[in-house]
Amino acid sequence: MFATLGRSQAGEASAMMGTGSALLAQRAAALGGASALEYLREGNKRFVTNKPHDAHPTRNLDRVKATAGGQKPFAAFLSCADSRVPVEIIFDQGFGDVFVTRVAGNIVTNEITASLEFGTAVLGSKVLMVLGHSACGAVAATMNGAAVPGVISSLYYSISPACKKAKAGDVDAAIAENVKVQMEQLKVSPVLQALVKEGKLKIVGGVYDLATGKVTEIA
Repeated sequence: MFATLGRSQAGEASAMMGTGSALLAQRAAALGGASALEYLREGNKRFVTNKPHDAHPTRNLDRVKATAGGQKPFAAFLSCADSRVPVEIIFDQGFGDVFVTRVAGNIVTNEITASLEFGTAVLGSKVLMVLGHSACGAVAATMNGAAVPGVISSLYYSISPACKKAKAGDVDAAIAENVKVQMEQLKVSPVLQALVKEGKLKIVGGVYDLATGKVTEIA
């Protein structure tokens, strides 16, 4: 089990919006009583069933103004840079809800790790998800080993361990393995290690299906 957003954070979120924000108050209460990961699951389910919040509590100009002075994201992500994987949308979240880092192949770099340390240790995100996706071009290119322009091949080094673990030509398996490999890379961080050990953070993995919109979790 891992820590959830406490009542103080829920109250802070509600106060940020001022009076007349019943939807945001309900959201804050939900985050105070349920796990951050479960809240993400519920959001993806709404997205997949095409039933997002009708009047989204954190996707409006009032929320933009309310979060201008600070942020308290409940979840952090390492996602692929693919334009078809908009994290906030596929989890039905809004401004200030999730702290997202993106890079082709959802690989871990020093800069990515530093950003996610900030998003968790400083900003307080309770769950960190490494999010891969189906038909990932970076993983496929690494598996094929074909020549590519510029410095694109610099991605191969970080992705190749996953490709070696997967059966030759099985890009789907390599994508899932790559999520696991990057999760392990993040766990090397002493900062993230400490948060996990203290029960303040859970690191999880997921693969987003481009065709269905569903995120399948990977342990």
